[in-house]
Amino acid sequence: MAAQPVGGQKPFHVVSPVLESLPLSKAAGTKVFMKLENVQPSGSFKIRGIGHFCQDVRGRALPEPPLSTGGNAGLAAAYAARKLGLPITVVVPSSSGPTPVRMLEELGATVEVYGKVWDDANRRAQELVKTQGWVSIHPFDHPLVWEGHASLVRELKDSLEAKPGAIVVAVGGGGLLAGVVAGLHQVGWQDIPIIAAETQGAHSFHEALKAGRLVTLPDITSVAKCLGAKTVAARALECARECQVISQVVEDTEAVRAVERFLDDERMLVQPACGAALAVLYSGRLQRLQSEGRLRAPLASVVVVVCGGSNIHSGQLRALKSQLGME
Repeated sequence: MAAQPVGGQKPFHVVSPVLESLPLSKAAGTKVFMKLENVQPSGSFKIRGIGHFCQDVRGRALPEPPLSTGGNAGLAAAYAARKLGLPITVVVPSSSGPTPVRMLEELGATVEVYGKVWDDANRRAQELVKTQGWVSIHPFDHPLVWEGHASLVRELKDSLEAKPGAIVVAVGGGGLLAGVVAGLHQVGWQDIPIIAAETQGAHSFHEALKAGRLVTLPDITSVAKCLGAKTVAARALECARECQVISQVVEDTEAVRAVERFLDDERMLVQPACGAALAVLYSGRLQRLQSEGRLRAPLASVVVVVCGGSNIHSGQLRALKSQLGME
C-alpha cells in the first residue's frame, strides 16, 4: 500500500504492515505487533526520513549532488535520488562490507569507502560538503529526517484498534527514536513508554542517558554495525526528557540469536541492529521491566519496530555466529 501524499509530493515509503506475532507474544508474555519496516523499498525505515529529506532537496531545485553516509541511510538516499533523477555520492565505512556497496552501485550511486566506522565516513562526507559544495544528507540528525520517520506512528494509529502499552525500537544515532517521539506527539500518544534497544559496544545512547549528556564511545565493537554511531544525536537525549524512554543494552550474541530465532518464527531475515530490539522480547527483559515496576503490568500490547534487513544474508548470519563462538 502506498503512503499518502504530503505537501503535494507522494512519499517514497509504503504503509508497512502491522502484524501480530504469536511467537513473540508467547516469549514476551503479552500481545506483540510487528511494524514491518523491513519491507520498505530500500529495505529499512530509513526511506521515510531520508526520502522526505531528498524530496525537500529536489523541491529547492539545488544543482549540487546530494551526499549521504551509512549503509541503510545510504541505500534510502540512493533509492530516493534515483527516483528524483539526482546524482548522489554515498560514503560508507569499511565495516559496512561489500553487500551494501554493491547494492548502492546497483542503484546508481557513486560509493566512497572511507574509515573504519560510521563516524569516520561522516567526517569524510562533511569534508566533501565543504570542498565540493554538495548537499549533506545526515542519516539520523536532521529535523526533516525525524519528520519523515514520524509517519510510522501515524500509521500505527490508523492500524491498531487500541493504543499499545509500549513501543520497542532499536537505537543507533537516534533518528528513529526522534521520529517515533515526534509521531507520538502528533497522535497524542506521548504517554506510551519507549524501550530503546542497543547492543553492547554500540551503546552510546545508554551511556548518554547515564551521564545526562552526550557521550562519545572510544570505538564501535559491536557486530551490529548499523547501530554504530559513537555519539547519538542531541535530539535523542531531548526525547528522553519528553517521553518515558527505557534503555536496554543486549549482548551481540543475544541480538544474533534473536535474528536466527525470528527467521525461524516469522520467516524473515533481519540485521543484528533489528535483533537488538527483538532480543528485548525474546530474552525476558520485558517481564523484568514489569517486575521492577518500570513498565505497567499487564500491558495491553507491545509494538516492535522491525527496522530493516537490507544488509544481511544467510552467509553473513553464519559468519556472525562463528565470529561470536555461537556454533
